[in-house]
Amino acid sequence: MGAAGAELWVVTMDGLTFLGLIAAVCSTFSFLPQVIKVWRTRSTQDISREMFLLIVTGAVLWLAYGLIRQDIPLIAADFASLFFASTILYFKVRYG
Repeated sequence: MGAAGAELWVVTMDGLTFLGLIAAVCSTFSFLPQVIKVWRTRSTQDISREMFLLIVTGAVLWLAYGLIRQDIPLIAADFASLFFASTILYFKVRYG
């Protein structure tokens, strides 16, 4: 324990964990360009509602899995994916 009573957590990362984190970042933030485009243009004509319903459903299930396993990186990645995909789905429902 440190002087303030807090425990020191040491995080080590192996190559496989690093690979998984990079994959999560790429997968999660792949939605961001679409969110920005839809936000700016208010056009969702060429976006499949069904695809984003499946993506949102999958993200909810992965988030539940991460919560059950108490896997913080998985929770963070899926929460962000759920946020971005839900934003796109919201615009799709709102603007058609």
